[in-house]
Amino acid sequence: MEFWLRASAPASPERSSARAGSLSVLGKLLCVAAVLAIFGSEYLRWSRLAHEAPARMTLAPAQPGKVSFTPRLHSLLPAPPNAPSAHASALTPLPDGRIAAFWWAGSREGGPDVKVYAAHWKDGKWSTPWVVASRESLGAGLGYGVRRIGNPVAWTSADGRVDLFVVTTGMGGWATSRLVQLASQDLGKTFKVKRLLPMSPLFNTSVLVRNSAVSLADGGWLLPMYFEIGIKYPMMMAFDQRGDPRWMSRIGARITTLQPTIVPVSPSEVHAWMRDASDEQRIQHARSTDAGENWDDLPALDLPNQGTSLSALRLSNGSVVLLHNHVVPGGSDRSTLRLSISEDGRSWKRVTDIEQGKAGEEFSYPDLHQVGKELHITYTSRRQAIAHHVYDLEFGDAAR
Repeated sequence: MEFWLRASAPASPERSSARAGSLSVLGKLLCVAAVLAIFGSEYLRWSRLAHEAPARMTLAPAQPGKVSFTPRLHSLLPAPPNAPSAHASALTPLPDGRIAAFWWAGSREGGPDVKVYAAHWKDGKWSTPWVVASRESLGAGLGYGVRRIGNPVAWTSADGRVDLFVVTTGMGGWATSRLVQLASQDLGKTFKVKRLLPMSPLFNTSVLVRNSAVSLADGGWLLPMYFEIGIKYPMMMAFDQRGDPRWMSRIGARITTLQPTIVPVSPSEVHAWMRDASDEQRIQHARSTDAGENWDDLPALDLPNQGTSLSALRLSNGSVVLLHNHVVPGGSDRSTLRLSISEDGRSWKRVTDIEQGKAGEEFSYPDLHQVGKELHITYTSRRQAIAHHVYDLEFGDAAR
């Protein structure tokens, strides 16, 4: 009985305090070890990375002259049933002249009912949307459960195959994301899981996509990506014409940038602009002169960025247009969506404000593609729908 009483008696305040202190120290040591593991694995990842020489990029000769933009259409993509929230649209032109749009929709971001939807633009209107990926279909293709579905990005090859990249998680939040690659042989009507992309040595987690790829001369493409567990940085993966991964590169050395949008300006030179997660709150800029193999950080643009996504595109006259959230007096970080244009990637002029709402309203995550003499733009509208704009483009000295 005496032994039982001694064993059951409450620990003294000194012993409890010492035990709590030991646990606190142990917890801190585990956190430090985790951080060191992240930085160590990332250092080894990029210091030992070896890959083949990149192919040159596809770049059509620029048409001389200025460009003017005339608004022609503004509408919303048809909403899927029972899906009050929509976000993260991505466009890809199809060989038959149509455009495919992909986005996620459901009850809320990260909700169990979120699915990736698609629709086709043809003859001036959008088709009824259909489901191309769900937690169930991705889980069946991968062989394990999927908890969340996030950003989709699509690429169409010259032979009409559509590769779709979807952010997924099996546990935790977006910092534990993995990238699933799917492929379609029927212009995006149906998809099959192709692979889980091998991206990171740290449990292959925390790599996401947001913006469109650019083409390589050998039929492959460069897909921008980003890493965001503990630190944030942009990166890029090269694919061959079969849609198989070839090599990766890190875009610059910063650890507070993400969601790169990349634009080639010559067969060997490509620029990247990034969302900023630092106190600088400016659009960040990097450049590669060897087709994406190595990158140098450049000074930030004189354009504000309060942690919002952007998208850039080289037009057929050689100008670069940028869709980005601009901060205006009385507004908020995502209430104004602006289209700007540049001849050198450094100095930008406002073309028009695509949307300008009240403080707290959201017009975000834009995408844009030139199809013939049309500029197609999609973006998230108030987290309720995907908006679509069409601008007619006029090139030449007479353009305003």
